[in-house]
Amino acid sequence: MTSRQILLGIALMAAMGPAVAQSDVELPYWASINVDEARMRKGPSPDVPVTWEYRRKDLPVKVVARFETWRKIEDPDGTTGWMAARLLSRTRTAIVTGGIQPMREEPSLSSAVAYRAQPGVVGRITDCKDGWCLFDVKGRKGWIQTDHIWGD
Repeated sequence: MTSRQILLGIALMAAMGPAVAQSDVELPYWASINVDEARMRKGPSPDVPVTWEYRRKDLPVKVVARFETWRKIEDPDGTTGWMAARLLSRTRTAIVTGGIQPMREEPSLSSAVAYRAQPGVVGRITDCKDGWCLFDVKGRKGWIQTDHIWGD
């Protein structure tokens, strides 16, 4: 085996890694876009037209179907289409919906407000319980009600 074949094999395994990791998860499941630019397509192939281009790393998406190394996703606006699995991560993120939402110190309405999040803000979720999720926006953490985010 030549060094070129070995490098090609390593590159192929790296590209397939995310797809294999997502192939055993029950549908639907939450994922996030893990690149700065990602294209949604009409079908599961690079040969079909692009319907949308995303330029927002960590945007939450819901994976609703699989076909080989492609995932059919739904975005926060309800748009559906196909995206290469390598562009997705299992990192849990969410986007704030509605108006300005409080991020509280504890998962309780009576807890002090630590921060306020504007609609459209994307953050990482590390824990969810009893209708609340711990929401981290670039190091600013607080508990937000699940009714006020999409992606939980």
